[in-house]
Amino acid sequence: MILGIDPGSITTGYGIITEERGELRCVAYGILGASNKTSFSERLLKIGVGLQELFTQYKIHAVVIEKTFFAKNVDSVTKLSHARGVCMYEAARAGVEIYEYNPTEVKMNVVGHGRAGKDQVQIVVQQLLKMNSAQMAKFDMSDALALAIHHCLISGTMQKIREREITT
Repeated sequence: MILGIDPGSITTGYGIITEERGELRCVAYGILGASNKTSFSERLLKIGVGLQELFTQYKIHAVVIEKTFFAKNVDSVTKLSHARGVCMYEAARAGVEIYEYNPTEVKMNVVGHGRAGKDQVQIVVQQLLKMNSAQMAKFDMSDALALAIHHCLISGTMQKIREREITT
């Protein structure tokens, strides 16, 4: 299973996919974090605890995290970096290999256009995973699933997953 993470300072999206019989399948997806009225440290704690629960519940083989992008607001980038750090820490703590990709390359591979909008990414992700549009309310979730799909497509991970599932 591949866990995609779209880190954020308020909410962090996650999506877990696997491959069955040559097709990608969504196992789980959602949001980790709390409202922006919650203290920043408490939001980071909720992200960490949520990831611990995912690592306990699912047999994750790879974690894919979105790289930090350049932004004009230093405070936003700093908070985003803290959220990424929590995600990377929890993945390392769980002993899972971490991969990082920038949003442009993910969009190029999954959607076919590096500057695709979040709505376009969501539509393609829903099509690839055979999900109906009512299932996914937030772009954080579809972005996380897109990261996992991208990694699966470019790394040959589907074959590795099959091999691991046969031996376990």
